[in-house]
Amino acid sequence: MSGDALDDTRWMREALAEARLALSHADVPIGAVAVLEGRVVGRGHNERELRQDPTAHAEVLALQAASRSLGTWYLTGVTLFVTLEPCAMCAGAIVLARVARVVWAADDPKAGAGGSVLNVLAEPKLNHHPEITRGLLADDAANLLREFFGNLRKS
Repeated sequence: MSGDALDDTRWMREALAEARLALSHADVPIGAVAVLEGRVVGRGHNERELRQDPTAHAEVLALQAASRSLGTWYLTGVTLFVTLEPCAMCAGAIVLARVARVVWAADDPKAGAGGSVLNVLAEPKLNHHPEITRGLLADDAANLLREFFGNLRKS
């Protein structure tokens, strides 16, 4: 594994740890970590249930935190690690923020906007296209989601 691949794995593990925090308030366990030059500049996990806010997705919260941390909405150079393929809203925010790269774990065949359902991240009419890496620690992220939804069905 190259140094970059080791770093990617490290940051995705951070995103998975962030996702587990959502479980404490019954939110879908999705986590995101924004990284610039080897340091976390923003992090977030789903807080839709906690905030009763449909926009409180992990990616949006991580991008907001990164913008506060960096003092700008323009997030060039930032890599966003997320445990599930971004939805259309989050993919739009990623493009608008000019995020350099997006790395996600599990694909989302129901709402993914990185190629599974839509491909907002590569839409040719948009003015920015982040680099994409998909499938990193996908089994870990998928198992976390399966366990969450399995427990929900048992309730």
